[in-house]
Amino acid sequence: MKKIILILSVLFLTINTLWGSEPVNRDKPLYKDKNASVEERVEDLLSRMTLKEKLLQMQNMPAGRVDENEKRFNGRSFGCTHEMSMTALDCAVMYQKLQTYMLNNTRLGIPLLTGAEGIEGILQNGCTIFPHALAQGSTFNPALIRRMTEAAGEEARVIGIHQILSPVLDIARELRWGRIEETFGEDPYLIAEMGVAFINGYQKYNITCMPKHFVAHGSPSGGLNCANVSGGERDLRSLYLYPFRRVIRETKPLAVMSCYSSYDGVPVTGSHYYMTDILRGQLGFKGYVYSDWGSVERLMSFHHAAGSREEAAIMAVKAGVDLDIDSFYETLEKSIEDGNLDVKYIDQAVRRILMVKFALGLFDNPYGDPQKVNKVVHNAEKIALAKEVADESTILLKNENKILPLDLSKYKSIALIGPNGNQTIFGDYSWTTSDTKEGVTLLQGLREVVGNKVLLNYVEGCDWWSQGKDGIANAVKAAKESDITIVAIGTRSTYLGRSPQYSTAGEGFDLSSLELPGVQEDLLKAVKATGKSMVVVFIAGKPLAIPWVKEHADALLVQWYAGEQQGRSMADILVGNVNPSGRLNVSFPRSTGNTPCFYNHLVTDREEPFDQPGTPATPKGHYIFDTHSPLWSFGYGLSYTSFNYVKCALNDSVFTDKDKLTVTVEVENTGIRDGKEVVQLYVRDKVSSVATPVKQLKAFKKELVKAGKSVNFTLEVPIRELALYNAGMEEVVEPGEFEIQIGSSSDDIKFTKTIRVK
Repeated sequence: MKKIILILSVLFLTINTLWGSEPVNRDKPLYKDKNASVEERVEDLLSRMTLKEKLLQMQNMPAGRVDENEKRFNGRSFGCTHEMSMTALDCAVMYQKLQTYMLNNTRLGIPLLTGAEGIEGILQNGCTIFPHALAQGSTFNPALIRRMTEAAGEEARVIGIHQILSPVLDIARELRWGRIEETFGEDPYLIAEMGVAFINGYQKYNITCMPKHFVAHGSPSGGLNCANVSGGERDLRSLYLYPFRRVIRETKPLAVMSCYSSYDGVPVTGSHYYMTDILRGQLGFKGYVYSDWGSVERLMSFHHAAGSREEAAIMAVKAGVDLDIDSFYETLEKSIEDGNLDVKYIDQAVRRILMVKFALGLFDNPYGDPQKVNKVVHNAEKIALAKEVADESTILLKNENKILPLDLSKYKSIALIGPNGNQTIFGDYSWTTSDTKEGVTLLQGLREVVGNKVLLNYVEGCDWWSQGKDGIANAVKAAKESDITIVAIGTRSTYLGRSPQYSTAGEGFDLSSLELPGVQEDLLKAVKATGKSMVVVFIAGKPLAIPWVKEHADALLVQWYAGEQQGRSMADILVGNVNPSGRLNVSFPRSTGNTPCFYNHLVTDREEPFDQPGTPATPKGHYIFDTHSPLWSFGYGLSYTSFNYVKCALNDSVFTDKDKLTVTVEVENTGIRDGKEVVQLYVRDKVSSVATPVKQLKAFKKELVKAGKSVNFTLEVPIRELALYNAGMEEVVEPGEFEIQIGSSSDDIKFTKTIRVK
């Protein structure tokens, strides 16, 4: 008998060895077995959960201090949590203890998804503050942005953060909208390229991003945040869905955030068509959907699409919103008990949330590494990277008589004037307040760069928002007493969660007029009247209508909110330590009425078939007193050196929709400084069955070209990128001719080539 048992034991062990599996532990639930598949673990855990436990997974519980959390969570595990006021180290310690509590002191030991804003670095006090999204887009350098989010991801990992509530894939077409600063720009292709790079950087550390706001949130009526977005099915698919389609296909994020707004009158958060049929069925999204804060509640209070809390929650769950960040999903238990909601919707949502937790490995290791926080967070390497991104984001728009870079040997004194001259401005979703201590202001940066070589005379002159002119006289005095003036103007924006005052940009701070706020233009005119040379530094979260500046400034630099090193970066650019290489990712309007002014308009929407544009002195047709073109167009940006586009070659002239176009462009640096050039490729469909844009960006490449040297830029375009949605809403590449335009901006085309698609 013993011999038989021994033989059977050996046989059992041999079979397990051959199958490559470990002996089954009958005492351990399958969902705790890391060798089981994610699907098996999810289904096993789901089968063990009560209805109450499932519903808690569909809700968020904010975390608090370590000594508060046991009472706050009270033996319950929620879907996710967040914390937005602690230092990085305190938060890491708190999350370490909270996750330990979740695993050991809740019935099933389900860990939490910990989330944070991460659009310009992690929103925990003391983390590195990188440039805002609009500045990231103006670098035209996706590889640099990936390095940036890898650095931010390393900070998030040691803190114990698993999901980032970014990036924003909204399209900056309505410039009155306050959240322009959170976007990558006005072009869907650029947004997709930046979004893919942004997400891949975080995913290096197994952190999922949450692309938002799904979908078509960034073009609200009147520019008012959350207002309805008008458009049809073709705009939806060819424009607003394009970045989401690319990002979901190429990075496979595990979360998406729904939006507040409605599209064509239909509240998106409550729409099965948008949140399930399109997002999951057509785009192939496999993760879970997280409501924007208050978006479920607003189905009742804002859109009036639901008559009660219960109806709003049911509407959102059936639409496909899996986790409500607020409290409306508390009503779902009663809705199920009353027979108003099938429990299958609950199981579906919880299944998706648990899948993400298992996929991220949280059941096996949900922890950060508090001991490494001080070494990893805000170290010298990351501060240097923040400056590198800032350096590449700044855009030189005007440089009369090559006044820049400043030759300090020519000046004994420089006047720095303006409300943004001694103020760091980080924009919304940075952990900072309106104080200046968290970063380097322009005045501080100039003092570091200039030292004792030149006297700096600083006067604010006016604030950034009011009609007060009392300080302009002092600004004029400083200008007269100095050899040259630098005037720093623009907008102000601070994190909405930290009680901003007098913001002129940011979430919830929309503009009815795109002219410079307050009396900033009066300040500029008074300084210019002194006769001194005037360099304007425009520090803002969006383009404004500044035609006077274009005409009268000797030089103009644009700096979108550029992170904690913004002042040092701008100072280095002003004196020539850094050669600016940013390019406009949003066109500048001539006036509020001249908007929208995005470059990729339909042929019929801007081209002038009848009259030449008018002027105030000579009124003509269409815009009677004005031209319809922007002040500066998408892709534009100057350098301290000059580039010559030598030649351009295509790999072929005839293609099928399965082919790839390859373009090689030789660019020569004809100046005396090394500089980075951005070669841009645009496509125009010469004849199409439906209206298509006058041109569309389809490739770009940024490269360093050393003085006196040439570089061959290679750009590739899959012919499928030339597809349109025809009259039957089919996505097709129509046969015919396409004009390939290669240049340094959308309105500075150096070469045109024609290809034919069979």
